[in-house]
Amino acid sequence: MAEAAKAGALVLPVDSEHNAIFQCLPRAYRHTVMGQFARESSTVTGGRYPWNVAAVTLTASGGPFLNTPIEMLTQVTPTQAARHPNWSMGRKISIDSSTMMNKALELIEACVYFSLPPSAVRIVIHPQSIVHSLVEFEDKSVLAQMAVADMRVPIANALAYPERIASGAATLDLAEIGSLDFLAPDTERFPCLNIARTVASAGGNGPIVLNAANEVAVDEFCAGKIRFTDIVPIVVETIERMPFADISGIEQVLEADGKARGWPRKCRADMNYDGQGD
Repeated sequence: MAEAAKAGALVLPVDSEHNAIFQCLPRAYRHTVMGQFARESSTVTGGRYPWNVAAVTLTASGGPFLNTPIEMLTQVTPTQAARHPNWSMGRKISIDSSTMMNKALELIEACVYFSLPPSAVRIVIHPQSIVHSLVEFEDKSVLAQMAVADMRVPIANALAYPERIASGAATLDLAEIGSLDFLAPDTERFPCLNIARTVASAGGNGPIVLNAANEVAVDEFCAGKIRFTDIVPIVVETIERMPFADISGIEQVLEADGKARGWPRKCRADMNYDGQGD
């Protein structure tokens, strides 16, 4: 983002949650954060963020196991974990939704993209996946972006910005939906959310290690070598084993990513777990 700012470039978000935040922000704020000034220009002044933004909220469906007893999660198979209740996505990202690691990564992404501290990025469970994100302002007004769960909506917004074009998505019918539910996330069920806040606060190579370790752990789960409930503990152990390092360029990014990918399999070997079939 700093390089984009130096070049005066406008980086448009396509991820549905971050695109939703982008749409809710004042136009001047969008251009300040995304392209006109370096990230340092968005630091907190007098307890306020630029243009009186108080916080942003990312919504999450909760995945297919939102109401599954925690003790049953050890029996989850890759096929079950890849069945997202609302979105049509690939296997890996669907499994990330089941652990809510996708939301953990989106929290880090929001901190970087919008120059916000982790404390200003909230997460709420919204099973219907109709409200995609919300922005709260200092006067306590809250703006939300709503649409059917269809990636064509944020893609169309990014392609046409600052104009609007037809996305091909269905019209949102609130009367047909009837009600919208919002729940606080259970961090015992979804421990990666707190891990992401810690990693985002520390910065450095932490987010890279988190992402790399998760990718390998999910691969191990899909191969039947670890349980569903082993994914996050393996990620945590990898983060703990990897020494902290500052990141100053792409070379350090690739180095951290490469080193992190070796640890999950070592952790799995230490666990002495034979895995399970699908």
